[in-house]
Amino acid sequence: MLSRFYLIVDNTDALAAYLQLGVSCIQLRMKDQTEEHYRAQIRQAKTLCGAHDATLIINDYWQLALDEGCGAVHLGQEDLALADIAELRRANIKIGISTHDRAELATALAHDPDYIALGPIYATLLKKMPWRPQGLEKLARWKQSIGNIPLVAIGGFTPERAQGAFDHGANSVCVVTDVAQHAEPLERVREWLAT
Repeated sequence: MLSRFYLIVDNTDALAAYLQLGVSCIQLRMKDQTEEHYRAQIRQAKTLCGAHDATLIINDYWQLALDEGCGAVHLGQEDLALADIAELRRANIKIGISTHDRAELATALAHDPDYIALGPIYATLLKKMPWRPQGLEKLARWKQSIGNIPLVAIGGFTPERAQGAFDHGANSVCVVTDVAQHAEPLERVREWLAT
């Protein structure tokens, strides 16, 4: 399901190009649009990812993911509290869960997730976070706590920082702004795929 490089996009505009380069794990994280827009984006992303045998993970919109027959969702803690986990499991949808502290980790583990995400590991420009950077040592502690469950590191990553996350137990590094805000996003993706 996961690959070492896990890319988050907020629309499907460049998705085909990323997939052609070899990106094999994509999260579609959309904000502030209509349900029709979300559904159309999910359908397009599902078609594109299916054509490239890539994993598509839908952020938060678990009901739409269920309706559209997607294979995976990523849930923050608020959405986790609202999601019908039993229904997602009946549909064989994989579930990844965000965590930031021990209480959230315990909540996530109680739902038998397919992966756990921890972040932000480094300071991030994407959005204002109530959590300060978690750091690599905490990443290592998380891996000790979750055992064989895959661990995703997110927040402030560059290709140069990725190896540190892998050395501290991450199975995958999730990237948003380092690609989205790069002057040459396709070239940056090539660098990520080479890490």
